[in-house]
Amino acid sequence: MIQNDQELRVTQERIVRFESLLAQLRVSASREEFPQVSGGYRREIERMHTEVMEYLTRHSSDAPLAIQR
Repeated sequence: MIQNDQELRVTQERIVRFESLLAQLRVSASREEFPQVSGGYRREIERMHTEVMEYLTRHSSDAPLAIQR
């Protein structure tokens, strides 16, 4: 869960890196192996996007969300 603007920036940078890796895999992985190697990156990108949107749609004066374990 993103708690501050620094964590937001790090997460956004990580999304860019993972999307770049996926773009490379589209070319370098075989058609057969691509679904297996791309799935984990896609799920992680989607998870991070969700966290970014949750953070960005909370007003800055709202208290941070509790960390769920």
